[in-house]
Formats: sequence, C-alpha cells, structure tokens
Amino acid sequence: MTSLPRRLLAEFLGTALLVAVVIGSGVAASRLSPADAGLQLLENALATAMGLAVLIAVLQPISGAHLNPVVSLVDLAVGRRPWADALGYLPAQLAGGVAGAVLANAMFGAPTTISTTHRLSWQHALAEVVATAGLVLVIFVLARTGRGAWAAPAVGAYIGAAYFFTSSTSFANPAVTLGRVFSDTFAGIDPASALGFAAAQLVGGGVGLGLVLLLAPERR
Repeated sequence: MTSLPRRLLAEFLGTALLVAVVIGSGVAASRLSPADAGLQLLENALATAMGLAVLIAVLQPISGAHLNPVVSLVDLAVGRRPWADALGYLPAQLAGGVAGAVLANAMFGAPTTISTTHRLSWQHALAEVVATAGLVLVIFVLARTGRGAWAAPAVGAYIGAAYFFTSSTSFANPAVTLGRVFSDTFAGIDPASALGFAAAQLVGGGVGLGLVLLLAPERR
C-alpha cells in the first residue's frame, strides 16, 4: 500500500486541481459566452466531468481518489479504510479545496475574495442530497461489485449529468463547496449557503450509504 503521506498529498493535490477545474472553467465560460447562461453551464459541466474523470484515473491507484470528505466518511463506514486515513484525508481535501480556489483565481487574474452568490433554498438542499447520494451510490456499488475500474468514467459522467438534472448544479462535495466560497465568480457560493450545502451533502452521503448496503450488501 502507498504510504500515508503520499496518499494525503494525492488527496490534497487532486482536490485542489478539481476545484481549479470547476472555478477556472466557470470563469472561462462566463468570459467566452457572456450572454448565454445555458452555454456557460454546459462549458463548465463538460470541463468538470472530463477533469474529474482524469483525476480519478490518475490518483485512484495511489489514494483511492476520494477527493471528497463524504466519500472518505462512507469509505470509513463500510470498513474499507482505517480511522487514521479518514482523519488525514478530510483536512487534506478541505485544504486542497481552498488551495484550488486560490490557484484558479490567480490563473484568471481574479481576486481571492469571499463569494456573495446566495444559492441556498430548500430545493437546492434537496438537490444536494440527491446529487451526493447518487455519487456515493455510483462509486460504492461499482467498488463492491468488483468494477472499481469504471469509477473514473462513471463518476465523471454522473457529475456532468448532475450539473443539469439538479437545481443546485451538483456540488456534491464539501471540499469543493468550501473552495468555491473563496471565489466571487460564476462558480462561487456565499458562506451561509455553503454551510447549508455541506449539511445536505452529509445527509446525502448517509442516504447513499443506506442504498449501497441495500443494493450491494456483499463486497466482492
């Protein structure tokens, strides 16, 4: 098994790059298609889906490519990881989310400031529960049925689709949500909304875990 420091570096770097992709492609989309919100969302979704698939493919053999505190907590709950990993993975991912926002802002010459974009409503909270539960379902049913190699394309495709079938545009990740607080751009979210989104994502993780145990109770 890869050493813990290497795994933590992979989780930090992967989450930072994921947030940089989300925010950076959002800024690029808003500049390339300033008058077309639908096209902006499509550009942002495609970049995120492809970037996420690549990051998982590259980092999965090293750390499992969680890049998401909810995924790490569910992985702990199903007994795949020791507590030491979870205690290290979560801060690495959260720190990576903030670092990725700072990096994206720097690349596009945007200031690193707290976002003022309010997103929270009960519809958006429900969407985050659905998006996160679905993400957990995809990852862990594949893993528990011996098809973990499909995780990279499947997760990328799911998140790309969830940009459009959820009203919240599928943040589905507390680390990504935290990172987006630090960019007052197309992809930003204000701190109060971020707290609500993170709470909904944790609930979604629990729902997803329950569904995984119902659908794939035995691990191959």
